[in-house]
Amino acid sequence: MSSHIESFDDPRQQGKCTYTLHDTVMSAFACMYFQDPSLVQFQKRLERKYQRSNLNTLFRIKETPKDNQMKDILDTIDSECFAPVFKDYFERLRRHHHLQSFEVLPGKLLCAIDGTQYHSSKSVHCDGCLTKQHRNGEITYNHAVLQGAIMHPSQRQVIPVMPEAIKNTDGAKKQDCEMNAAKRFVKRLKKAHPRQSFIICGDGLMSKQPLIESTLAEGFSFLFMAKKDDHKYLYDWLAAYESLSSQSYTDEKDVTHQFSWQNDVPLHGGEKSIHVNYLEYRQIKKGKQTYLGSWVSDIEINKDNVIALAKAGRCRWKIENECFNSLKNQGYEVEHNYGHGHENLSYNMYLLTLLAFFYHQIFELTDGAYQQCRQEYGSKRFLWENFRVTIRYVLFDSWADLMTHLLTDHEITEEAYYRP
Repeated sequence: MSSHIESFDDPRQQGKCTYTLHDTVMSAFACMYFQDPSLVQFQKRLERKYQRSNLNTLFRIKETPKDNQMKDILDTIDSECFAPVFKDYFERLRRHHHLQSFEVLPGKLLCAIDGTQYHSSKSVHCDGCLTKQHRNGEITYNHAVLQGAIMHPSQRQVIPVMPEAIKNTDGAKKQDCEMNAAKRFVKRLKKAHPRQSFIICGDGLMSKQPLIESTLAEGFSFLFMAKKDDHKYLYDWLAAYESLSSQSYTDEKDVTHQFSWQNDVPLHGGEKSIHVNYLEYRQIKKGKQTYLGSWVSDIEINKDNVIALAKAGRCRWKIENECFNSLKNQGYEVEHNYGHGHENLSYNMYLLTLLAFFYHQIFELTDGAYQQCRQEYGSKRFLWENFRVTIRYVLFDSWADLMTHLLTDHEITEEAYYRP
């Protein structure tokens, strides 16, 4: 991370900068990494006492700007500077074969996409803000992103990729929207990972021909939800068949899983309708239907892949629960108002929070010491509470030393630390 930040273009006038771009960005990242807005304050106490701090040793930070200075500098940084960081760590996971366990079909990774909002205000806004006018005349301003994440039905971790901002631009006659952002996202994903085969997975909003064509144009497959209310023509066409291809099984919990499919059916009734492959999955327990899902895809469906595709379609919920819910409610506080700025501050703070989450997912997937810490401390929240308390009072030369310390001194309290 530190080496990437050192390569960022600094838009400020050189020679008049008190704090380096590296130290500024890494200071903000450290706060997101430890999920502690007051981190810098505590580390300055350590520095006054020992002439160095964990910001120096763990993040290579020499000098830390004050809060307002940090925000002013972050506001000027082009958000695209962060894209190579996401790409680099994805490629490292790929090169070390950690992504093989995420393949939902041979050679194919599932990338679920969805939009989410991370800033909302009735007063603070910028030119890029999306707007919503209410019946009482009030206007709400917000920032949103189209986020993508690699996931697998059997994996707890999700791997975020560089998102696409949903924002207004100069000269645009219409507001930006999730669909347009999704089209830009698949282009970005292809450019970042040209050799990787992806299945793009999305909700019913995505199962429209323009996005399907954009996805196919990049060489990707798609697996989009297709609800009956949104695709009347498609469902009428399916109803004309005497029966669909199907198979089922009952598991050890006496739950019946039913799969039906039909290949090569029109998406809509238009003259130039694209043809898709339709998949339906039902879950039956004690004679009652407990789940119904349906999707369309370009992948030809057969008895060998239908179960894997249905499981892939169902695991799309992980982008809401494992990604967005974690970012908003599990300590990362991505919706916290860290500042809006005039240019890129709000989005850059989102990206730094997302990168912190990405790092933690990598630790859970690849780092044996971190995995042992998780096992020892039980919940992730309790583990990170101990991380935060520990670095306030003890200096460490490396991340590995910090984890070793926590494994040695389980359930640490502030009273445990004393240095003569």
